[in-house]
Amino acid sequence: MDEHFVWVTTRRLRPGASEEFERAWRPSPYPQGLHRAFAYWSEDGQEITGVSFWDSEEACAVWRASEPEARRRAAMAPYVVEEREGFYRGRELTVPQR
Repeated sequence: MDEHFVWVTTRRLRPGASEEFERAWRPSPYPQGLHRAFAYWSEDGQEITGVSFWDSEEACAVWRASEPEARRRAAMAPYVVEEREGFYRGRELTVPQR
């Protein structure tokens, strides 16, 4: 069974800031060790949850401590009211066929 290394971040945005936030949110350069990333928006557009899949916890930690990530986070900061984040290990669950 494959183990996944996942970073999850949920941010509540200032009203009307979603477009500006999205421009600031995209990483540059693209992080080494990042396989896939997903974004999920609340219906009101004021909360976003990002889910990213990494090679390892170490690869994620290297990116989180990098200068490009610090710049990205500083660019997002004016649009963010609240932020929660965490790193997880997990696996895909089997869904029974009907």
